[in-house]
Amino acid sequence: MKPALLPGRPWPLGATWDGYGVNFAVFSAHAQAMALCLFDEAGAVELSRLMLPVHTNDVWHGYLLGASPGLIYGLRAHGLWRPDRGHLFNHHKLLLDPYAREVVGHFEWRDEHFGADRQHPLHMDTHDSAAFALKASVVHDSFDWEGDLPPCVPLQDTVLYELHVKGFSKLNPKVPEALRGSYAGLAHPASVAHLQRLGVTSVSLLPVHYALDEERLAGMGLHNYWGYNTLAFFAASTRLASGQDGLNARDEFRAMVKTLHAQSIEVLLDVVFNHTAESGADGPTLSFRGLDNASYYRHPPESPAAFENHSGCGNTLDIRQPRVLQLVMDSLRYWVSEMHVDGFRFDLAPVLGRGDHGFESNGAFFTAVAQDPVLSQVKMIAEPWDIGPGGYQVGNFPRGWLEWNDHFRDAMRGFWLQDDDNARSRGDFALRLCASSDLYQPRHRAPGVSVNYVVSHDGFTLADLVSYNERHNEANGEDNRDGHGNNLSNNLGAEGPTDEPQINHLRGRLQRALLATTLLAQGTPMLCAGDELGHSQRGNNNPYCQDNEITWIAWAQADDGLIDFTAWVLSLRRQLLPFGNHWYSGLSDTLGLHDLSWLHSSGEALQGQAWNDNSERVLGCLIGQPGRARAPLLLLVNPDAEDHDFMLPAGVWQAVLDTAHSRGMTRWQGQGEAALRLGARSLMLLVAAGAVITF
Repeated sequence: MKPALLPGRPWPLGATWDGYGVNFAVFSAHAQAMALCLFDEAGAVELSRLMLPVHTNDVWHGYLLGASPGLIYGLRAHGLWRPDRGHLFNHHKLLLDPYAREVVGHFEWRDEHFGADRQHPLHMDTHDSAAFALKASVVHDSFDWEGDLPPCVPLQDTVLYELHVKGFSKLNPKVPEALRGSYAGLAHPASVAHLQRLGVTSVSLLPVHYALDEERLAGMGLHNYWGYNTLAFFAASTRLASGQDGLNARDEFRAMVKTLHAQSIEVLLDVVFNHTAESGADGPTLSFRGLDNASYYRHPPESPAAFENHSGCGNTLDIRQPRVLQLVMDSLRYWVSEMHVDGFRFDLAPVLGRGDHGFESNGAFFTAVAQDPVLSQVKMIAEPWDIGPGGYQVGNFPRGWLEWNDHFRDAMRGFWLQDDDNARSRGDFALRLCASSDLYQPRHRAPGVSVNYVVSHDGFTLADLVSYNERHNEANGEDNRDGHGNNLSNNLGAEGPTDEPQINHLRGRLQRALLATTLLAQGTPMLCAGDELGHSQRGNNNPYCQDNEITWIAWAQADDGLIDFTAWVLSLRRQLLPFGNHWYSGLSDTLGLHDLSWLHSSGEALQGQAWNDNSERVLGCLIGQPGRARAPLLLLVNPDAEDHDFMLPAGVWQAVLDTAHSRGMTRWQGQGEAALRLGARSLMLLVAAGAVITF
């Protein structure tokens, strides 16, 4: 007998088991009917097709008594096929529930996935896709967190470590082979030990939502390795699961989070709510497009058949629509409440704030987050640009949000690596070193909101930044046209690897200078995994489709000295917190000590045109009110190709960091009002008498 659906309820969205049956609820404002399709245990045979009986406030819903977790299902939406009006309903296409917690099946690109005839795009394709479509499985979450609590690392102590779950452990010989490249691999003691050795506080994971490879990449035998092509915002990627101990991807992810939390390490997720894997007007009908294309995506008002493409990936989610906003909010809350993550980095975040007339820092999404009792308590980081009109919004996000700061990236690359017209001045360096006060202080935002980085997953690695002048992306199959063309890099005399000792010595020195600048600067530092051990991507600065040894961290070639150097710099940051999380005024206290002073190599105050004089760019920063030190600190930088003498201020000074040394550690001590020899292309940190440093 064909099962019958009871009315059920319109909330919560998705499939919810209550111990007696399953409630199904799916949003579609424009569908005329919605079918629930049930499948066998393998997800291969469609056993029955039931019409959801009730439509309440744009939500179709029904209740299946006796259904239980493990039931495999899909959806079919009935409605108008009117591409000219933005309606693409095609009941021949099985659709994935947007709220699916577990995705079943293996996706392969086929013509059946497309709602429109590929030869005649205005015509509906009538081939049924059920045999090939991804499906959802009803789940009932039950995980023993054993009292797990979030580390809640204060912003001023936060050190972000951006990594790819697979690439981080895939080649680590200390991780069992069966676990390498997985959530369990990241949770393995060898992985955790490396994070602890460095002293990072928060791992920022590249996307772990269930994502697809683009058809173009699949045709070339490549994969979307980075994962910025989401299809299911509630489902953990199965590609990143090892299946150890019979755990599903969801529980393996949770076990990883629990392990990292036990070591006081936060877990942040890179999330992609700017577009979906359904691409543009010629893309497939897999979920959102078939359920309600006109609601889920942004379309030009004058051309509903077209797609606004602020993401560069063919479509743009329409956060203006309440139910789409709800999808984003529900997903974020799920990952915090049920998966225990500690925050998010939002890819192309201006999309989330786009209203009818451009970016709005007080838009509905930001308002919803600010008042949400769950999401307002976790770290929220914006990639503050997209490719749409007015898409560059660095500095314009609301209070409480952190932002990737590309001003810092470009200024530090230009300061340390460029000697020509691209060279950055002492003025640029100082402004970015102190948390880009021009961007954030006028808006009453704290220095910590500036996420300082010189390298991220997107671009050259640190080792490649000092080894290549040009991108080498031929493996990507786009004739080396993709990726950034202007990287402010410097190969220092040889393109790529070289046996020339002098060049390799200089490369090492500059890597240390860039690392130290990033990790000691005011703001929140971000380190890209592999940079601390000299990983190279062979000059590929856009390896989004390279799921291989180009991107997998080369542990066998790790520079152990560079790891020690990075750990020492982070130890100094923890002990001294050189700049703190407050804005400096340059004024003096009652003892006549300035809170921050900028010095010429002569020891005199740096003033006027000297800030922009690139004939000499040596600079000293005297910090009179450091974050944790009980005594003043002195930061000295020399990006020039020659050594320079620097006249020290009065007092007794001890050097605790010198990037001219391979491991950075030094115990030099000397009297002030005398010259200190500052090495070329190097940075030194000194503490005044009275500071206690643990070596």
